[in-house]
Amino acid sequence: MSTPPVTLMVARRVADGRYQDLIAWLHEGELLATDFPGYLGSGVLAPPPGGDEFQIIFRFVDEKTLHAWEFSASRSAWLSRGNGLFLQPSEHRVSGIEGWFGSHPAQRPPRWKQAVAIWLAFFPVSLAFNLLFGHWLAELSLLPRVLLSTLGLTPLMVYLFIPLSTHLLANWLNASAQPAAPQGSTLGSR
Repeated sequence: MSTPPVTLMVARRVADGRYQDLIAWLHEGELLATDFPGYLGSGVLAPPPGGDEFQIIFRFVDEKTLHAWEFSASRSAWLSRGNGLFLQPSEHRVSGIEGWFGSHPAQRPPRWKQAVAIWLAFFPVSLAFNLLFGHWLAELSLLPRVLLSTLGLTPLMVYLFIPLSTHLLANWLNASAQPAAPQGSTLGSR
């Protein structure tokens, strides 16, 4: 049985007057991660208007590859270059579906909202897939047709469209969730 991918989510509050410096430094970290085996993707989510907390996401195939990147010499040097750019760093790891809706139960929206967010991602992608490939798949019997469509759609949904849907719907999803206290250690201490 394979292990699920692991996502490291880091929150960093920008230090006064260092906004542009922090942006450049964060993108440098993303580029650095792309050279590591097991890297699946990363992203930087800017704070909402008036906010100062960036969300940085790094995704790796498993805990082992994430660990290798976390404790690499090049990442350590990158973290040192970031000293003074941010305040109050925090991090936590998630794997599987929990990463889409928060790792702490108090952060998760109600199940019905989770279902709506997944459906809003799945319906248009499934419709587009069937419009593009349906005529080819229609000639197949049910089992191969479903096998090929789920094989094509699952990675798209897991890595792109469901995270996009939850990001775009974040205000609505989290309207009833209670914020949890930050968890984990700080990246700046490594």
